Amino acid sequence: MRLFVALDIPEAVRAAIGAFIAKMRPACQNILAGSKRSPRPSARWARIEVAHITLKFIGEVPAETTELIKAALARIRLPEPIEMKFRNVGFFPNNRRPRVLWAGIEAGAELGALAAAIETSLEPLGIAREQRVFSPHLTLARFETPRGLDELHDAIAAAGSLEFGGDIAKEFHLYQSIHKPAGAEYTRLATYRFAEGEPL
Repeated sequence: MRLFVALDIPEAVRAAIGAFIAKMRPACQNILAGSKRSPRPSARWARIEVAHITLKFIGEVPAETTELIKAALARIRLPEPIEMKFRNVGFFPNNRRPRVLWAGIEAGAELGALAAAIETSLEPLGIAREQRVFSPHLTLARFETPRGLDELHDAIAAAGSLEFGGDIAKEFHLYQSIHKPAGAEYTRLATYRFAEGEPL
């Protein structure tokens, strides 16, 4: 089973980001000079309807380990909800040769503490810690070529201040990811409320 731990995002935020993607998508499509081919996108856009905030990518584990993971996550205790703001966009690793376009997530130290608690709870099960610093974001697009990026930068600049909304997270989830021809399908396996720390 291919697993990850994540926070959901509200429908209003999905809608706002979806509208932004719809505006940006044409900026990443060019027709090659003299070609009769259809416009070729330089970006693979995320399916915002299934977007989530990844707290920990676990990867492939056997079914028996899944039950141990559920139990470990149930022991995490967080007394307070986490307030988040979704705003602005940026590029990984940089604006000049970007590989990823992301939407930013602003939150207090509680969000990083949750990610750290998940790492600590899963490490005894042989699940390696993430070596990179936790940086909450939503992936909007991945770039295969720089084609069209000048137009994309211009479109983002023209969009002005980007505010996608907010949320107060009160629970996190364990998901299974299943790869299908139409894209990954996510199945929620367990939900953990912050106050109780118990699966639903």
